[in-house]
Amino acid sequence: MTSLRRRLIILLVVSILGVVGLATFVAVKVLGGPSPELIMGPLAHQIQYMVQLVPGHAPNSSDAPVIVKDLPADGSEDRKHTKVLNEILRHEGLNISAVVSRKAGGPGMVASVELPDHRWMIVDVPDFGPPRDVWYGLVGWMVLIVLGATPVSIYFTGVLVRPLEMLEAAVSKIGSDGVLATLPEKGPAEVRATAHALNELSARLRMAMESRMRLVAAAGHDLRTPMTRMRLRAEFLEEDREKWLSDLDELDRIADSAIRLVREEVNQDTVEPVELDRLVRDIEVEMASLGHAAAIDHLDHVSVKAGALGLRRALRNLIVNAATHGKSCSIALAGRGGQAVLTIADRGPGIPPDLLNKAFEPFFRVDPARTQFIPGAGLGLAIAKEIIERYGGTITLENRQGGGLLQTVVFATT
Repeated sequence: MTSLRRRLIILLVVSILGVVGLATFVAVKVLGGPSPELIMGPLAHQIQYMVQLVPGHAPNSSDAPVIVKDLPADGSEDRKHTKVLNEILRHEGLNISAVVSRKAGGPGMVASVELPDHRWMIVDVPDFGPPRDVWYGLVGWMVLIVLGATPVSIYFTGVLVRPLEMLEAAVSKIGSDGVLATLPEKGPAEVRATAHALNELSARLRMAMESRMRLVAAAGHDLRTPMTRMRLRAEFLEEDREKWLSDLDELDRIADSAIRLVREEVNQDTVEPVELDRLVRDIEVEMASLGHAAAIDHLDHVSVKAGALGLRRALRNLIVNAATHGKSCSIALAGRGGQAVLTIADRGPGIPPDLLNKAFEPFFRVDPARTQFIPGAGLGLAIAKEIIERYGGTITLENRQGGGLLQTVVFATT
């Protein structure tokens, strides 16, 4: 019962049932029939007249049908009505006793009046109360209320939670750029207001993302102008010339990496089926031509849905990272239960366990002192993770037993 829709439906049904049920119960009690005093008063006068006629009279066929028996009528005694009837008879001056009982096997009551000759006169008692099976009728009435209230509650609950469903759908459609999809502003006022608020939020997010991208790209481009001037001046320096040039190269790589990261977010290629095994083999050939030690262990034939250029750039970053920091790497691709699992293993120093969760942060370096020996700005893993997750994949890092790092990329196969 964790769903808000179900809770609202149950709340509405129970509320309607409770209100109508309480009103019905009160109505039954209030309108359940007259009190015994109102019923037994006229009956007592009727008995008084009949008793005066019956003693010593031998009934024949022309007389009114008066039933006289040697014993009281069958049935269970109604003590409350019996008490009231006897009190009224004594108040009227009749020294006789009467027993009010409910008819055996049927509705209604009868009064058995003891005559002076010890016979019993049987008189029907008018029953103005509700039928004996009134509670069965009440249960059926409640069932009808539930059957009628449930569809009404379902409909109005759907109207109430529609803005929430729209919000959930909008959040689930957030693109890789962090921007919400535009929603149609139609329907009830609440739904239109929710759609309008989400569209406003989406527009603001889009503006903020574009502003950030322009800022990073402008910063990268603006860095190049002073770096160019510094490089020209460094050419004329006699002391520490190589250090100046090395630092400028580092700044240049950082600027280029920042610009590439922004371009990855803006320029997203078309998603299409990509033969992952062929792509990995092409990258391995490219790595060999560049002098990187990358070897293929085994490749299963699998296809995934992704952008070919973006995925190639991401896997290339991962393999270059393993071949550079781990001196060499082995690549394996396996298809398992509808998933393509790509593993890249190296024999390098690995990453300290307390830094594994920071490895995908921009400009991350395990050992900053190694920057001057290994080129790069520390954005390769960040760019690779952004691309892989954009196409629905996952990437994890873990240290291997015996040394080295294991990079695992998982995609759903087509």
